This record gives sequence, structure tokens and C-alpha cells, in this order.
Amino acid sequence: MFFNSWETIERTIIVGILAYIGLIFFVRISGKRTLSKMNAFDLVVTVALGSTLATILLSKKVALAEGFTAFLLLIGMQYLIAWLSVRSTFVSQIIKSTPKLLYYKGEYFKYTMKKERVLEVEILQAVRSNGTSSMSQVEAVVLETDGSISVIKKSNHTEYSTLRNVSNKEG
Repeated sequence: MFFNSWETIERTIIVGILAYIGLIFFVRISGKRTLSKMNAFDLVVTVALGSTLATILLSKKVALAEGFTAFLLLIGMQYLIAWLSVRSTFVSQIIKSTPKLLYYKGEYFKYTMKKERVLEVEILQAVRSNGTSSMSQVEAVVLETDGSISVIKKSNHTEYSTLRNVSNKEG
């Protein structure tokens, strides 16, 4: 129960080191996208990679080569989907959510906040973290595709081109 054998400990150490090196290698060659801020799709792949690593380490039934194949498959699929999403609006819309407007020109978008499960206190926290002391200094607050909250301060410019892809539908 507490100890099986030195052979299992030795296997875990050797396979663990090799699997870790292999995972780092595959992640590095897959590009910066794999290590970037994650959307839901990226999070699922990352969790799957972690689960695969744990299985390789702890299951004698899974050979190191099979684990590497699983790493390659997961990272390859992520690369393929990311590649397709850059080239296809349809794929991009399936994989990524759109940024949502939570606050604009003094108005909280309550329906969107409720739908996205964002509280007013979280918006206030994001505004404070942005170094802004008053909501009167804020033009817009956006829930980004990765779950982060962006704060856009008011300015003398009348055009807000950074809001062009933000969904602002209430209801």
C-alpha cells in the first residue's frame, strides 16, 4: 500500500524525466500559441497534456513511446485547429468566444454580466487594477476571450477601434 518496490520507483523517476523532457520538447516546437494565454480550447488541451503525463508516469501499461504519441497527437491537433481558426472564420467562431462588453459609457450591461457570470465587484477590481480611481474615467470594460477583463479609459478620441469586434448585445 505504501511501497511496492524499488523497481516501480526507478521506473517512475526514469520515465518521469524522459516524459517531462519530451513534453517540453513538443511544447517548444509547437510554438508560442501553446504557451499563450488560454481560451477554453487551450485549457482543455493543457489539462489533457497533464493527464497524459500523469498516466505515463504512473501506469506501467502505457509505454513512453505511446505517451509521446499522445503528446504529439494533442499538440498536433491544437496546432491544426489554431491554424484553421486563423484561416477560417467558421472554425474561429466555433473555437473562440467573442469579447463581451460589460460596461460602456456609464452603463453596466447586467444581462451580459449575468450570462457571463461576472459580478460588478469583479469589474471594479479590474478598474482598480488598471490604476483607475473612478468609473467616470472609464469608457468601457470588456470580458476578453481568455476570461481576463480589459478596461478602456476615456480619451479625447471619438473612435474606439479596439471595440470593433466586441459583442454589445443586451438580451
